[in-house]
Amino acid sequence: MASARQWLGGARPRTLPAAIVPVLVGSGVAAGYRLFSPWRAALALVVALALLVGAAAVAAAWTYTGGRHPYGYHGLGEVAVFAFFGVAAVVGTAYVQMERVSWLAVAASIPVGLLACALLVINNLRDIPSDTAAGKRTLAVLIGDQRTRLLYTSCALVPFGMLAVLAFARPFSLLALITLPLAVAPVRAVRAGARGPALIAALGQTGRLQLAFGLLLTLGLAIRG
Repeated sequence: MASARQWLGGARPRTLPAAIVPVLVGSGVAAGYRLFSPWRAALALVVALALLVGAAAVAAAWTYTGGRHPYGYHGLGEVAVFAFFGVAAVVGTAYVQMERVSWLAVAASIPVGLLACALLVINNLRDIPSDTAAGKRTLAVLIGDQRTRLLYTSCALVPFGMLAVLAFARPFSLLALITLPLAVAPVRAVRAGARGPALIAALGQTGRLQLAFGLLLTLGLAIRG
């Protein structure tokens, strides 16, 4: 019988923002167009928490490490995370409420996807030694420790640059800049060569950054300037 602590660990609470934030941001886009639908937003959240975005995402999750050619072991894990936890989730959430695809939803999905990728990158960075020994060719293994640390830094900081693009349509999107200090600690730790438990702490900090960034971005997108 698994303990409560084991169940909580299996739920991966540090990475739950990756499922919640896209739904919030997509709903913020719809709200800015005065097309927000609470019940459709709730349905999108249930789908995101239970299935990512349906059967395709379930298949993607399985083939990440399963099947004859798991893409997670061929350097494509980050691409899949960006696609499903960024573009598909944000644009899909906005679409079910607006019944159309908007450029704003696509643009808003980029910082969301990058922050989701940051979570995977830091996990794969920690696992480089074990993955290398097991023959698992993750992107981190393929590009090496130092480049993986640079990739994490880019995934954590480029989203703030994207706010300038979003501000053309929704000036209050710049509210998310308030969360920039939250990026300092994990980026500094990763750039300084953190390993093991220090990377687990940085993972939690990245999750909090993603959640705070997503909440303020949602608010900013919902307010028409």
